[in-house]
Amino acid sequence: MSKLHEECGVFGIYLRGGKTGVKQPVYHALYALQHRGQESCGIAVNTRGVITCHKDIGLVGEVFTCEVLDKLPEGSIAAGHCRYGTTGVQTQANAQPLLVNHLKGSMALAHNGNIVNAQQLREEQEMGGAIFHTTSDSEVIAYTVTRERLKVNSIEEAVLAAMKLLRGAFSLVLVSPTKLIAARDPDGFRPLCMGETEDGVVFASESCGLDAVGARFVRDVKPGEVIVAEAEGVRSLEMKTDRSCASLCVFEFIYFARPDSVIEGASVHQARLRAGAFLALEHPVQADVVVGVPDSGIDAAIGYARQSGIPYGVGFIKNKYVARTFIQPGQLERTNAVKIKLNVIRSTVEGKRVVLIDDSIVRGTTAARIVNLLREAGAAEVHMRLAAPPFTHPCYFGTDIDSTEYLIAADHSVNEVCRMIGADSIGFMPVECLDKLAAGAGCGFCKGCFTGEYPIDPIGAVVKDKFETYLEIEA
Repeated sequence: MSKLHEECGVFGIYLRGGKTGVKQPVYHALYALQHRGQESCGIAVNTRGVITCHKDIGLVGEVFTCEVLDKLPEGSIAAGHCRYGTTGVQTQANAQPLLVNHLKGSMALAHNGNIVNAQQLREEQEMGGAIFHTTSDSEVIAYTVTRERLKVNSIEEAVLAAMKLLRGAFSLVLVSPTKLIAARDPDGFRPLCMGETEDGVVFASESCGLDAVGARFVRDVKPGEVIVAEAEGVRSLEMKTDRSCASLCVFEFIYFARPDSVIEGASVHQARLRAGAFLALEHPVQADVVVGVPDSGIDAAIGYARQSGIPYGVGFIKNKYVARTFIQPGQLERTNAVKIKLNVIRSTVEGKRVVLIDDSIVRGTTAARIVNLLREAGAAEVHMRLAAPPFTHPCYFGTDIDSTEYLIAADHSVNEVCRMIGADSIGFMPVECLDKLAAGAGCGFCKGCFTGEYPIDPIGAVVKDKFETYLEIEA
C-alpha cells in the first residue's frame, strides 16, 4: 500500500411523475465518481417496482459497455456504486449495489464507509438465521435495515431504526419499490449531497457527481438525516442524537475528493491551495522550483509556489492510461511502477533545488522512488513537503489504514523518514492547521489517523483484514 484508498462513491436518482431515463445519468455520475473506487461498480434500476441490478469487477467503462447498458431495463429510480473495498475480498459478490428481497418487498443498497461493529451485528444476525453471501460490512447494513423493516411501517423508518444500531461511517442510498432514500451517519464521516434536475432529485458522494448529470446543488445531507424522495415529494427525517458536531474525514479535502467538488460549503480546490500556502509558511526553504506529484499534489504545489514566491513548474508527466488498479505482482514490477506512471520533465528540475509537494506519505516507498526519479533527472536538492500530518494511527471509518503496520511515521521520527526517502529535508502539515484548510466548511473534522483521538470510541472495532479473515473462516 503506497497510497490511501477511500472505500467508494454512491449515487442515486429519482425522476418525478413516473418519468423514465435513469441509466445514462447514473452511468455518467459513476464516471465522475470513479476516483473514489476502481475495484468494482454497479447500477440498480427500479422499473415499475421491480429492481434489476448489474454489477461486476472493473472500471465503469469496462463493466458498463453499450451492450450491457442496452440490456439493463430503464426506470424512474436508480442507484449506482463504485467500490474500493476496505472490507471484503475482491469478488463480484462484494460489488454493489446489494440487492435484497424480503418479506416486505425488495431494496438495493449502496454504501460508502465502514461499520466498526459489523462483526458483532453479523454474529447476532447469523444466530437469528441470516445467511450472508458477501464478506462486506455493507451486507450487515442491508440485513439490519431488513430486520428493522419487519417491525415498522415504512422503509425510511427502518433505515432510521437501523442507524441507531450501526456504529461507524455510512453514507448510503437505497432504492425501494417506490422510493429513493439517502442517509448519512450521525457523525458525518463521509460526504453526501443532494441536487435537483428539471425532472427529479439526485444524491451523490460529491458535487462533481451532480455536475456530471446537470443537477443543481441543493445542500449536503445532514449527519443523522434520512431524506426520502417519493411520489408526494421530498421529505426529511432526522435521527435524535446527543452529538452536536459533525466529523467529516479531513482527508476528503486533502486527497479523496475531486478538486472541483464542494463539500460542506467549502471548495476542495481552494482547500488544497490553502494547504500549500500553510506548508510554505510552516516549512520555508531556499529553492528554485516547486513541483507537485500528479494528481493529488498539484493544487497544493500551486499554493506553495504562490505563498513562497518560488516559481511553480510542471515536473512530471503522468501516464493517464495507468489506473490505481495497475497490477504489480513482484518486487521488480513494484520498483518500476512509478517510472511507468510518472516521468520527470528534466528541463524543469535539472540542476535546481526542488520543492516536491505530495498529499501524504503512507509507507514511504512511493515517495522514495519519486525522490530518486528527481535525482536521476539531475535535481540538485529535493525538499519534500506533505499536505497532511504524519499518519500514526489506524482509521476505522472507511479507509484502508487498518493498522500501523504500513505507516512509516508510526515507528520513525520525521528525521528518520526524511533519510529513508532520500530527501534533503521534509515538512509535514501541522495538525493545528487542518481545521483551517476548508474555509467556511460547516462541519468539524475527524483527524483520528493523525492524532489517535476519534469522534466515537472504536473499541470493539475489528481490523478490516481480520474481519475478512473471520468471515472466510466462518464460511
